Amino acid sequence: MSLEQLERKSLQEINQSVKVPKGTSFWKTLLLFSGPGSLVAVGYMDPGNWITSVVGGAHYRYLLLSVVLLSSLIAMQLQQMAGKLGIVHRKDLAQTTATHLPKWLRYILWMVIELALMATDLAEVIGSGIALHLLFGWPLLFSILVTILDVFLLLGLMHLGFRKIEAIVSTLIFTILGIFIYLVVLSKPDIGGIFAGFIPQKEIVDIGLPKGSQALTLALGIIGATVMPHNLYLHSSISQTRKVDYEDPADVRRAVRFMTWDSNIELTLAFVVNSLLLILGAALFFGHAEEIGAFSSMYDALQNNAIAGAIASPFLSTLFAVALLASGQNSTITGTLTGQIVMEGFLKFRLPQWLVRLFTRMLALTPVLIVAFLFGDQESVLDDLLVYSQVFLSLALPFSIFPLVYFTSNKKIMGEFVNAKWNTYLAYGVATLLTLFNVQLIVTTLFK
Repeated sequence: MSLEQLERKSLQEINQSVKVPKGTSFWKTLLLFSGPGSLVAVGYMDPGNWITSVVGGAHYRYLLLSVVLLSSLIAMQLQQMAGKLGIVHRKDLAQTTATHLPKWLRYILWMVIELALMATDLAEVIGSGIALHLLFGWPLLFSILVTILDVFLLLGLMHLGFRKIEAIVSTLIFTILGIFIYLVVLSKPDIGGIFAGFIPQKEIVDIGLPKGSQALTLALGIIGATVMPHNLYLHSSISQTRKVDYEDPADVRRAVRFMTWDSNIELTLAFVVNSLLLILGAALFFGHAEEIGAFSSMYDALQNNAIAGAIASPFLSTLFAVALLASGQNSTITGTLTGQIVMEGFLKFRLPQWLVRLFTRMLALTPVLIVAFLFGDQESVLDDLLVYSQVFLSLALPFSIFPLVYFTSNKKIMGEFVNAKWNTYLAYGVATLLTLFNVQLIVTTLFK
């Protein structure tokens, strides 16, 4: 038996676990392949997105909608590459990195993605904790500590089968989508302003304008909250949950094709949710930006006639908190899985998977615990940390994009599924542009 065969598969207990019969109709096949895209899309509508998108709308009205659109298109491109890598190479991005890159570079990339996971967990746990605090009146610190126990929920769900997890996640996504469609319709946004907002404006990056660097910070925060580095690792793993006949090249092509459909459909839903968040901030809170910098402020504002106008009601506030809780819970599931993928892939752990999952989750949550104990009673501090955690994700993004594009552009690894030249150049261009924007942000922050 070869070393390749002995190597543990990514998320071994669910790898190739979902059968997709050949010869079925397009729609039935799409339904069977649908699910991994939902788990990926969750990361694009986590609490970190909420704070950056709503605050972005409140400060700049519809200006940053173009950033949401651009981020979503970038996400579709990169997630397709990640899913394709997993299906074709039969290794996730972490395993591929560990196999094909020098050890010193592997450890650098591992440390960056671990920090990115910590930033992600910060947003997920704090968002869920604040939601529980708003809904039930529990002390904020206690609510945050309760959400940390979610890891044990996932440990239980994994025994039900991966399709059950996909169904739960999808249900929560549609709950969030429905709530925000309702809230935005009630807010009566400026339709013309929305369409104009999807056209990029120079004010986003022009640091010479008043608050220009703040606009850039929020724009990068939206990018970091939308195109999430850990999702590339997640998708490259869970795209392997569908059983593929690797002796039949046509079946591999089918798997890649339907993975792309699934990913793009779910990311379109995530784009709609993120747009709705920003539109809600613009329609209801523009002119009151300084009053809604925290989740509790948004919650209170939705029942304040002076801010939300005639539609203000406790019911709207409750809906907002329920959607926030659903978002945080969803993100917790995917964050825990990604922690396991990253740790096993980079460090080649050979421990029982439940133990790896528990260990990686607690490692990622350590900063959250520190923050909770230090600032657990100061929600404004927690909300500021959420924004800056998303900016860090943007800073970490090139460290995941460059390896992904490199691997999927390598014909030895990808065979006939290697990236088209234009796709490779475009992806490298995106990573380079993000890097330059990040440098600009750091410079303007340090020397403003």
